[in-house]
Amino acid sequence: MAETVAQSLSEELFALLQKERFMTLGSIDHESGAPSLSSLSWVYAPTQQKIRFAVDNRSRIIANITKEPQVVLHLIGAGSSYAINGKAKVTAERLEGVPLKLAAIEVTIDAVRDVMFYGSRISVEPQYEKTYDKNAAEKLDNQVMTALRGLAVE
Repeated sequence: MAETVAQSLSEELFALLQKERFMTLGSIDHESGAPSLSSLSWVYAPTQQKIRFAVDNRSRIIANITKEPQVVLHLIGAGSSYAINGKAKVTAERLEGVPLKLAAIEVTIDAVRDVMFYGSRISVEPQYEKTYDKNAAEKLDNQVMTALRGLAVE
């Protein structure tokens, strides 16, 4: 059977990305040229064709995408595992209204593929918890997600 490839997020995946969510990002390391994998949590989809995320503005991710903007985001949700390929760029070097020095990166989606192995489905989605002060974490999460939502779509 031929692989199904979409050029944007489905309604269900778009809905999942309206709040903070665990995802991984694959990029090409700017020094070694080897694959690089990073974990993300401040992720938001402003449209079905775009995904934004926030990272420390000293992150290697920024140097990686500056040299090679092609990336893949990995999303586990809606009962499956998805590879979301696209082109990334820094859209804000410093998020306004956030006490940390965070940059915003926006990925324009080229392809969305269901990459779950045959005959199976995800029965429990990944979960995580913040290990520092819960009130401070909640306040920071709200500030970052509000800043990501407030950026203009490019």
